[in-house]
Amino acid sequence: MSNKDVGGKIKIVADNRKASFLYEIIEKYEAGISLYGPEIKSVKSGKVNLSDGYVVIKNGEALLLNVHISPYEKAARENKDPLRTRVLLLHKHEILRLLGKIKEKNLTVIPLKIYLKTGKAKVEIALVKGKKLYDKRASIKERENKRELEKAVKGGRRVQ
Repeated sequence: MSNKDVGGKIKIVADNRKASFLYEIIEKYEAGISLYGPEIKSVKSGKVNLSDGYVVIKNGEALLLNVHISPYEKAARENKDPLRTRVLLLHKHEILRLLGKIKEKNLTVIPLKIYLKTGKAKVEIALVKGKKLYDKRASIKERENKRELEKAVKGGRRVQ
């Protein structure tokens, strides 16, 4: 993926690589994230872990839970809990759409990546459905076949 976008520069800070393996991604959304001053400094330095994060919708707000943003070293008193609940900034119609899909089809919402876009922290969240074991095996096989094909093309050999 390129680091440039039509809307300006994008710097990917954290990526949830396991998400595409564990889940089938249905829809993606871009959301702002409400952070305190020391937290944004930690995000800019890349001290974020998304692996166990998920999104819950309560009282008409999208809340990001279980995402670890490490405390900023130089702001001892102002640091908050690294695993605290953070509010995602989405339009009301997007929140209602997500809520409807979650309840209707038994889906979940997870963060895929956190990035900086024109100096602001953004979260790419996705509406996902959990994969079954056989789907995961198919993903592994597909990835291995793709890797072998690329290897063959690079080496100039024919694939049998």
